[in-house]
Amino acid sequence: MGLFRNRGVSDDERDRIPPGQHLVRDFPVLHASGIPYRSAPPDWDFRITGLVETPLRWTMQELRAQPVTSVTCDIHCVTSWSKLDTRWEGVAVAPLLRELGIHELATHVVAHAEEGYTANMPLQALLADDVLLAYRFDGRELEPEHGGPLRLLLPSLYFWKSPKWLRGLELLDHDQPGFWERLGYNNDADPWKEERYAF
Repeated sequence: MGLFRNRGVSDDERDRIPPGQHLVRDFPVLHASGIPYRSAPPDWDFRITGLVETPLRWTMQELRAQPVTSVTCDIHCVTSWSKLDTRWEGVAVAPLLRELGIHELATHVVAHAEEGYTANMPLQALLADDVLLAYRFDGRELEPEHGGPLRLLLPSLYFWKSPKWLRGLELLDHDQPGFWERLGYNNDADPWKEERYAF
């Protein structure tokens, strides 16, 4: 089935599609609940808390005043679609966390999003060069359907680990399963190992 669905792709593209995935040219819209808002409320903020020396709170204006980093990457959804060469802009996470001062006991991160949604990941995954607090996609403002005004971009893992409508990152000294992990999704979520479900 996978080979059939990937007809018409180049050898280079095929090599970049993990097992069990198929290539899409559009950008499918999937989320667990409704879109929380079409534009950020006046009291919107973003926070980094937990095991950092200097906790952070940014307004939207403060977020947008930070240096902009661009990332081009492939993304892979657990529902089996992959989209190649996606273009994102936002704030690079690794230098920001290092500037805030990562406590030596920190090992994991919980990303907090609207409506209580969370996603967990090892701190080391978040320190990759291609991880962003993303607010632009393909040269335009990130649409609410895709997580605007802000989503986490963590391309190395299945895309549920890149929460839409992001509001904060919490550094912990232990792992803490997120929304989908508590419902049976795999904790590690490596698309190249097909780590989709816990069973």
